[in-house]
Amino acid sequence: MITLSVLASGLFLSSCVSNKKYVALQTQHQDLATLYQKGQLDLTESRARVKSLEDQLEFERRNNATLKDALTTLQNTLDKSISQNTQGNVNISKLVDEINASNKYIQHLVNTKNKSDSLNVVLTNNLTRSLSREELRDVDVKVLKGVVYISLSDNMLYKSGSYEISDKAGETLSKIAKIIQDYKDYEVLIEGNTDSDPISKPNIRNNWDLSTLRASSVVQALQNQYGVDPKRLTAGGRGEYNPIAENNTPDGKARNRRTQIIITPKLDQFMELIDKAPESSKEETL
Repeated sequence: MITLSVLASGLFLSSCVSNKKYVALQTQHQDLATLYQKGQLDLTESRARVKSLEDQLEFERRNNATLKDALTTLQNTLDKSISQNTQGNVNISKLVDEINASNKYIQHLVNTKNKSDSLNVVLTNNLTRSLSREELRDVDVKVLKGVVYISLSDNMLYKSGSYEISDKAGETLSKIAKIIQDYKDYEVLIEGNTDSDPISKPNIRNNWDLSTLRASSVVQALQNQYGVDPKRLTAGGRGEYNPIAENNTPDGKARNRRTQIIITPKLDQFMELIDKAPESSKEETL
């Protein structure tokens, strides 16, 4: 009886120890399961964060590439702007040089014109002072646009209805010839004009012939009698087609019957003046 009782006690004690271990192991297992689940949850969250970070990194990379492209475009635009600004400064500087050259050229023209105007005034004054009061009634001297016009009435110059120069015109022509000789750089055009009355004489077909023959007579007188260089002289006739008054009155016809001595600077001097244009302007036209 004692033996059985001891054995039973031993079995009972052994059973109690095993249950405690079991419970402990089961608790440990549950703890581990809980830790595992928590670890799995943390892993999932970490993976999600990693994925989010990777997506954000990729976005930043793309954004960075876009910014680089924008920076390149901006740099190219800036370089182009600087280049254009530099070219613009060059063009402005060139334009300023051209304006300065043009201003010098304009000033040169103004000075030349002033000089020409002064010479014309002196010429006119010298001529009018040399003529008598009686001669001035038949001679009209004007300066128009830089040209000197000496208008001689046909009553003083020619014999009636003729192109032959009258004796009383010689002294007046000699005074005009002296002025022409003093201004050797001027060209001289002799221009004949008539009224509208028709003319019919031997060797004179019409007013064209009469006006031209009268101009030619004055040219030959200036050359042959007063020594004016014929290379400076030109004879021309305008007939009845350059009137300065109406032809319906005797006074108007008398005014239209005239011979003009037109004194102008030589044409080649004007051309030489034009050739002195600013060098920069010439380069632009080449």
